[in-house]
Amino acid sequence: MEVWKYFAAAIAVGVGCIGGGIAVGQIGAAAMGAMSENPELSGKALPYAGLAEGICLWGFLVALLIMIL
Repeated sequence: MEVWKYFAAAIAVGVGCIGGGIAVGQIGAAAMGAMSENPELSGKALPYAGLAEGICLWGFLVALLIMIL
């Protein structure tokens, strides 16, 4: 039964990081397009990329809890 714990943790991290990577890619492209039209938007677009990277962190935390518990 121990194998399923590792498998679930790997899926949690893998899916979280893939989703985060897709989100950061699309947010980055949209932010660069918006900043090319209006350079004042650079400070407003950056936090959204940080929020998308938080998805990877949540996947890691779920995997860590699976491994500990």
